[in-house]
Amino acid sequence: MNPAAVHPPAENPLSALTDDPVIAVVRAPRIPDAAALCAALAEGGINWTEFTYTTPDVTHHLLRAAEAGWRVGVGTVLTAEQAGRGIAAGASFLVTPGCRPEVAEAARAADVPVVLGALTPTEVARAVDLGAAAVKIFPARAFGPGYFRDLRGPYPDVPLVASGGVNAGNAAEFLAHGALAVCAGTDVVPPDAVAAGDWAEITRRARAFTEACAAARV
Repeated sequence: MNPAAVHPPAENPLSALTDDPVIAVVRAPRIPDAAALCAALAEGGINWTEFTYTTPDVTHHLLRAAEAGWRVGVGTVLTAEQAGRGIAAGASFLVTPGCRPEVAEAARAADVPVVLGALTPTEVARAVDLGAAAVKIFPARAFGPGYFRDLRGPYPDVPLVASGGVNAGNAAEFLAHGALAVCAGTDVVPPDAVAAGDWAEITRRARAFTEACAAARV
């Protein structure tokens, strides 16, 4: 069953990250069936999927998954033109690798939430000023989970998302130290497994990741 279809996202879909804090970030040379990929992730407990502009024909994959009712967004968005194409294809949220004012403006004009990338405290403030619904700290691995606890001092109310080097072994620690959500990359969606359509393996990896994250809620 498709949980996103049964329970449509709220006006700001990112508000649901509090209870569903894992976003699968897909970077693959080929995606044979985007809807089936989302279904495999959901079976393992991951209901958010971010497709990226580093994948060929990403808007086609977005459209396929969105039409099937899955909660999908588009990442590595660098320009307003990319933002517009992603939104037209069904993206319910946008993600950037850094602070991109023109993407933030396009998202605001379309009333679509944007997760802006940042690393330093100054960049976090800039992302907030640009209207970010959440701020992606990238690369999270470079500074570790404790960095999120430090950022919580000056920014207690800013939703932070850990991205880059997050895996089943450290995801719970990022959540425990103040991340609202974490991004699961190759630890859950290895490019080779995605390209091969090995949905059983992706479900297995997603389940292991979400089970590891559950430790942060105990």
